[in-house]
Amino acid sequence: MAPEVKRYSFGRIEIDDRVYTSDVIITPEGVMPGWWRKEGHRLCLEDLKDVWDKNPEVIIIGTGAYGVMKVPQDVVDEIKKRGVEVEVARTGHAVKLYNEMKDKRRVFACLHLTC
Repeated sequence: MAPEVKRYSFGRIEIDDRVYTSDVIITPEGVMPGWWRKEGHRLCLEDLKDVWDKNPEVIIIGTGAYGVMKVPQDVVDEIKKRGVEVEVARTGHAVKLYNEMKDKRRVFACLHLTC
């Protein structure tokens, strides 16, 4: 069973029974803590390198509580070109989408927890 997000608030997320205070990638098999991006608040395709070889059907990108992290259109286009559905939303909404889909599809949530 895929991990479940129990709570999210600025800078803090509870997944199953564990709390994380840095950005995470949630996979069907577990949580990859400490997700860092090459350009911080701008997503680059290489920031998703740990996801590609795991055959995602959907990638949900949480852009932070206030949507500060930017996801360029060329990154979205490349994800789609690889046959993967992509959803980009503020992290609160991204968490909701993830929890709704996690047991129906092979979903990965890449979540920026702060700004």
